[in-house]
Amino acid sequence: MKMLSVRDRRDRPPEEGVVAELQGFAVDKAFFTSHKGILLETELDFLRCVSAIIIFLVVSFAAVTSRDGAAIAAFVFGIILVSVFAYDAFKIYRTEMAPGAIQGDQQ
Repeated sequence: MKMLSVRDRRDRPPEEGVVAELQGFAVDKAFFTSHKGILLETELDFLRCVSAIIIFLVVSFAAVTSRDGAAIAAFVFGIILVSVFAYDAFKIYRTEMAPGAIQGDQQ
């Protein structure tokens, strides 16, 4: 029996039966290169930043309530991470989600 690599499986034609039904769950490269796919990727990246901001804010404020030295350090570290994720979300929004508004303001 010949062992097939992932590349060999990807390049061969789809099979019949149960395996063919599961092929619908495979990643469609054409979709991710289309306009909708790029927008979906951008929205998911922006959502990742916003959810990280919320999680780190909640955890940081919960940690600082104990007034311990390590808890205060965790709070400061959490606030630094929140600022990094906020900057990342700002850059994603500015460059990918609203580029037309920025170009219109500069003209």
